[in-house]
Amino acid sequence: MNVAGVKDLNAPRIERIFLNVFAADFNTRLVGGAEEPLYRPAANGTPAEIHYRHDYRRSALHEVAHWCVAGPRRRLLTDYGYWYSTDERGLTKQAAFFCVEARPQALESFFCEAAGIAFSPSIDNLSLQIPLDMLEQFQNKLCWEQEQFHKHGLPERAARFTQALSTALN
Repeated sequence: MNVAGVKDLNAPRIERIFLNVFAADFNTRLVGGAEEPLYRPAANGTPAEIHYRHDYRRSALHEVAHWCVAGPRRRLLTDYGYWYSTDERGLTKQAAFFCVEARPQALESFFCEAAGIAFSPSIDNLSLQIPLDMLEQFQNKLCWEQEQFHKHGLPERAARFTQALSTALN
């Protein structure tokens, strides 16, 4: 139990929830312990794997959000065919990062709420002095994405995962 008296969903439990919800339909599993996040598509009879950092439950939820955003073609590609760079990005790459991160982080916020875990946006770049207006633009985009999900509902996989997290918490 955490301070508020809510049952805790730790990373291994989140992995089991993901497996129960998606293994049969999507041949995908969630795997902790990675130094860096990585998505590996299914190959040679092995299931697809979503690797998240160490045993960080927020990392697990974040990587599931990326998986929920990725369409069928992207899920055939390592890391969905996107680039990942460490936190030594300049302002141009940081702006590109913010463009692709608002939607997954909006989904992550729903996952966190369902799991009883505090959410805060991630800039994923601690080495860069990011201008306040750039941070505000990202925050506004994130809020807009959250509002769209509230208005129109979550995508099917995200809705299933959110429901499963909420059910496990109660």
